[in-house]
Order: sequence, then structure tokens, then C-alpha cells
Amino acid sequence: MTQEPDPEGPAPLKSHGRISIRATLRPRELVTDTPDLAGAWVAQVITLVPQAFPGVLGESLTGKALAEGRWALRTIDLREFGEGKHRNVDDTPAGGGAGMVLRPDVLGHALDAAAEGARGRWPVIYLSPRGAPLTQAMARRLAAADGVTLLCGRFEGVDERVLEAYDIEEVSLGDFVLTGGEIAAMALIDATVRLLPGVLGNAASTEEESFSEGLLEHPQYTRPAEWRGRAIPKVLQSGNHGNIAAWRRARSEAITRERRPDLWQAHQADKGKPQD
Repeated sequence: MTQEPDPEGPAPLKSHGRISIRATLRPRELVTDTPDLAGAWVAQVITLVPQAFPGVLGESLTGKALAEGRWALRTIDLREFGEGKHRNVDDTPAGGGAGMVLRPDVLGHALDAAAEGARGRWPVIYLSPRGAPLTQAMARRLAAADGVTLLCGRFEGVDERVLEAYDIEEVSLGDFVLTGGEIAAMALIDATVRLLPGVLGNAASTEEESFSEGLLEHPQYTRPAEWRGRAIPKVLQSGNHGNIAAWRRARSEAITRERRPDLWQAHQADKGKPQD
């Protein structure tokens, strides 16, 4: 039996109007498990180990948000832009020294390809131990952008001319050195994605956590009420929300004063500024 054709034409797909379309010089998959949705925050990662992604970002809340299209992840394999038969991406340091440095021509081609998929407010960041520290304020700024391109270094780093030519921001996880920028990139993405609308489910959960007001977070407790002779503080079981808020604030201030005097000094200085 044949079916009469629908005079109004086929019904539109559920994704109609949501799939993001962008020009590219390189072919990409037309059908994926996590399609780019229009308006979704995007993380582009330039790396020599694209197989490392999404890694832990594909798990838990960030993984669920990735599958739902609340954010998108694009990896750009730096090796594809390598020179010669062996796809070389690095060379010896000018002036001598140990190790190898990522070449500017190779990086330039990769960054140009990444720029094809960028739109609006889209910072480019190089994960580097000499960069500015990754902070909660920085994560909020990146979450307010349309996306970010992350350059993961390897070996002795990247040619300085690339950082200058593309006005690349340098960001560090701390005063230590990793073998590459991939772990740092994952940390930055995780810190940012969790701030995107709808990812955590409860927006209030980000308001009282560490660094939200320049302070470290207060201690947290849950059931059972007593464990190995240690009881939950009585004030948390009182039901008096005013007293609970005051206790949490006092503990946040005490912990910050003790463990992070630098944050405490900055918090005190910020309190002294005139309010707009």
C-alpha cells in the first residue's frame, strides 16, 4: 500500500533552527552524537593529543551538558598542520638550549583554522606556567563569551612571535610545570562550563562556593548527624537560617584568613572600595 504525500511537505526536524552552520576549509562530520547547537558556548582546543578529549569532561555534569548541546567541544589536531613528510611541528630553540619549540608557521595555520569557527567574543588562550593565574573571576568572564580557543603547548613551549601576532592571552594553573597544556585546558573548560546556564541545575550552588565573594568556602556537612564521634555543628541543625548564614560567613572568613592571606588581604581591600 502506498501512502499519500503530505501536501504541506515533510515535518521539520526537531533540530531545525538549532544546528550551527559555519564555513570551514576542512571537512567535518555532518552527523555526530553531540552536534554544535546555535548559540552554544564552544571550546576549541589545539593539541597534539586530540584523543585525550573529552576525557573527564565527557563525564558527570559537564558530560551531560555536552551531550545536551549546552556547550560544544572541537579538537584541532596540530599534527595535521605539520611540515614535510613527517608532519614536523617543532624545531630547536634559536640561540641553543635543550628541548624543542613549536614552530610559528605550523601554529599559525592551526590558529587560522580555529578562527574559521569563532564568532563574537572569542578569546584565544595559551596554557602556560608564566601566564596569569586561572581564577573564578576569569572563569565567569570566559563563560560570558561565545567561546574560547585554547592552545596546548608541548616540549619547551611555543614561538613567542605567535603569541604576539595573535594577541594570545596566557593563563596558568599555578606555579608548576606540566608536560603539556591539555590537563590545564580541561581544568579551564570545566571551571567555565559549570557556570553556563542550566549546567548545574541549581544556580544558587555557585553563589556560596569558594571564590564567589573572594573568600574560600565554608565547611560542608551531611548525614549521618554523628560520625566517628564527630557531630555536625548544632547551628546547622537549628533551622535558624540567619544564624546559619552568619556561621558560614564567619567560617569562610576564618579559613581564608588562615589558609590564603593573599585572598584575605584582597577581600579586605575590596570591602574598603566605595560602592557604585
